[in-house]
Amino acid sequence: MADFILAATRKGLFRLGMDGDPKPRCIGFLGDPVSAILQDEHDGAIYAALNLGHFGAKLHRSDDFGQTWQELPVPAYPPGEGEDAPSLNFIWTLAHGGLDQPKRLWAGTLPGGLFRSDDRGESWELVESLWNQPSRSEWFGGGYDQPGIHTVIVDDRGRVLVGISCGGVWISEDDGATWALGGKGLAADYMPPDRQDDPSIQDPHRLEICRDAPDTVWCQHHCGIFRSEDGGHSFVQINDVKPSGFGFAVAAHPSDPKTAWFVPAVKDECRVPVDGRFVVTRTRDGGASFETLSRGLPQAEAYDLVYRHALAVGAHGRSLVMGSTTGALWLSEDAGESWSLLSAHLPPVAQVCFADSP
Repeated sequence: MADFILAATRKGLFRLGMDGDPKPRCIGFLGDPVSAILQDEHDGAIYAALNLGHFGAKLHRSDDFGQTWQELPVPAYPPGEGEDAPSLNFIWTLAHGGLDQPKRLWAGTLPGGLFRSDDRGESWELVESLWNQPSRSEWFGGGYDQPGIHTVIVDDRGRVLVGISCGGVWISEDDGATWALGGKGLAADYMPPDRQDDPSIQDPHRLEICRDAPDTVWCQHHCGIFRSEDGGHSFVQINDVKPSGFGFAVAAHPSDPKTAWFVPAVKDECRVPVDGRFVVTRTRDGGASFETLSRGLPQAEAYDLVYRHALAVGAHGRSLVMGSTTGALWLSEDAGESWSLLSAHLPPVAQVCFADSP
């Protein structure tokens, strides 16, 4: 079981203990929006990306679990010409490298660039093999004006899976040297009929793999829930999900490929819980059926939304943590059957994760 929970919020990075003292404590960047966090499984270092608006994106690393922080260079796009020259908006997600890449980091950014570091974030290079894909000219923004890479997953075989809003699902089997466009079967009802099945313009809100069965990929898409059994190359839509198939977050069970959790909401403009009842849905049969889990969650006049990275599952598949846009943080230690409120007064939560102390 993890020692701590980390919560990246609009006003700083917070740590909560798992030892009976869950009081939130800010361990850095109080007052600043933290857009992404990562604890590197190789060495335990914590990385925090900040989105400071006018002052730009920032990146920091702590090697002592948040006692001190070292500022690192941020990814930078190559110089271009004219008003359309790309520049870093913010870092949306961070991921560590494979088993044999202890210093490797990946960063997904707005406006849709994937970056790689092989020195623990001390320097970065744009993955031009993805950036130069001809279909990139058709990518466009979902909730943001620009397309953005919000999901980067590296499995134990070294395969890299990337999710882009709105640019689809991309897969590399050779460490990013080449890429294949996946996502066959995803469907976008926001497009004209002749483009709805086009993989290059899909909006996967979030992708997650089953750690021990990495060919199973769950997708919370703008237009519903999908499941892949071939590593993201093709998907099947899961229909009739109640109370809603719309949402942003998904957590995949680390060892059971048929189990996953979602947080439903009203599509599109409202983006609040259906009927004011905040619930989590769970499938344990690959999407054939869903359970609605609500014990301990607000069931009236709830307006909590859970962002893409604000739902996380622990290493053994029983502990889940979830943070909302209203600054509430919940913990389940029985696979989602019941939830306890850890804090009701955090700033809006962008990402949560379980973390181990050094």
